[in-house]
Order: sequence, then C-alpha cells, then structure tokens
Amino acid sequence: MNSPLHSAMKIGIVHFMAYPNGPALETISKIAEDPFFGAIEITSIPDPAVRAEVAKLLAASHLVVGFGAQPIELGNKLDINSLDAAKRQASIERLKAAIDEAAELGAQRFAVLSGPYPGEQHEAEAVKALIDSLNQLCSYAAPKGLSVVIETFDRTIDKKSLIGPNALAVQVSAAVRREHPTFGLMLDLSHLPLQFETSEQALTLAKDHLVHAHIGNCVLNEQGHPLYGDLHPRFGVPGGENDVPELVEYLRVLREIGYIGDGKQNVVAFEVKPQAGESSAIVVANAKRTLIEAWARL
Repeated sequence: MNSPLHSAMKIGIVHFMAYPNGPALETISKIAEDPFFGAIEITSIPDPAVRAEVAKLLAASHLVVGFGAQPIELGNKLDINSLDAAKRQASIERLKAAIDEAAELGAQRFAVLSGPYPGEQHEAEAVKALIDSLNQLCSYAAPKGLSVVIETFDRTIDKKSLIGPNALAVQVSAAVRREHPTFGLMLDLSHLPLQFETSEQALTLAKDHLVHAHIGNCVLNEQGHPLYGDLHPRFGVPGGENDVPELVEYLRVLREIGYIGDGKQNVVAFEVKPQAGESSAIVVANAKRTLIEAWARL
C-alpha cells in the first residue's frame, strides 16, 4: 500500500504556466491559499511594488519557492552556450539580474535552460561554454542562498536546445558539480516524449543528479495539431502523450531511484497551461486529479 501522497513528495506547480495571464499577486495568492501545494515556481515580476507584495505573501505561505528563468531566456533569446563571447556574457549578466530578483522573492532554486543546439560540429565547444556559464551563475547565486538547476529540453522538435539529451545533461552536471555540488538537473515528463526517451531511460540516467521534477503533457505525433510541441496542455488532451498511465510509470521510476517515497520531500511540480477556452482553475484541478489517481494506481 502506498504511503500518503504528501508524505512521499512535495507537490508544486509552475505558477507562470498555470496562470499565464496573471495578475501575479492574485494568482500566486490562489496557490498559496491551497494546502495541496507545498512548492511554487514563479518568474520575473517587473513591478517592484508588486514584487515586494509577492515576497511578503510567499514568506508567510510556508511554500518552497523556485524561480524559473526559462521565460526570460526564451523571451529575450538569451544563449548561455553561445560561441559569440559577447552574446554569452550578455546572457549571463541578464540572468544575474534575474538571480537578484529571485533572491528578493525568497527563492531557493534558480532554473535555467541551455541555448540552442549549434549542430554536431560545434557541440563540444558549446558544452564547454555552457559549463563555464553555469559555473559563473552558481558562483553568483550561492551567496544569495540559491542553487542553480538546468532543465532538459528537446533537441529537434520545439525548443531545439543543446541540453538536450539527458545523458549529456548528466555529463554537464558532473562537470559543474566539481565546483558547485548543489547544482543539478530538472527533468520533465512533458519533455520526455519530445526527447524520445522513456521515464525508465531518462530518470535512471539522471538519478544521481536529479534535484527537481516536473509533470505534464505534450503533443508529438500529430504535426498539424494546434498543440504540437512543447506547449504543456492538460493531462488527457486529445492527441497528447501523457495521462494517468504515463504518470504512473514516471512516479514508479521516481520511487525506484529514491527521489520520492515515504518521508521524502523532493519537489514534483505540475507544469500545465490552459489553452484557448480553458480556465486555469479547471486545468489545475485536472492535474491534481491525475496525480491522485496515478498515485492510487502505483
């Protein structure tokens, strides 16, 4: 028999996906008021006054707070593995500013993604540049109480990122951990089909470096589908890759590698986004039901 769900993991949610249209304070409050959640991931809040209010709210909430810099990178076309030294350094400096903001908000973990895959010819050089960038970010974040994590993405479908395959992610993590042992990997069930990896393959490879897990859905096999790619639709969406059975398998492997289980409080966070005509509240409820059912079947 399974231990209670909340005693085996800390359940989180990516706020900026679940509530893409804000407003930040009100929608973060909805999550903070819901005891189902023990963790939240937020992103940049440009207005200093709103940011200060959110920081107060989060400080009172007893939520574990993470900061996702992925929207900043994607929105500004940042590239921390660029072979153009000036572009790479500008990307690092922008992320250092985001680390300052994350510290203001009381975040404990700062998530990034790699830049675009530059092709096989330049892969080794890009990996070397990425490791250097991550070391710089870790050195900047550590005195502010933040650890850095890199999320793995697809290489050929949507984000087309250097990291990329989880085997390469492990190599990068091992290199960064020589100087910064709190660094690690974030894997997302939503991305595994797009990476052409199974839960068994990816999580077993990454088990010693996994520090954060996401759960969600994607559309892969219908190229004309309006949700094709890395759009994080609700579980069970027609044409989607992930629903209860796939989440059961993901949880099974997470338990097998020791990431979740009785007494564990590692974060497993929903990354789901309402699509046209859908409400955030219904998509979040869908995610909760899917996790509860998957846990009961495990």
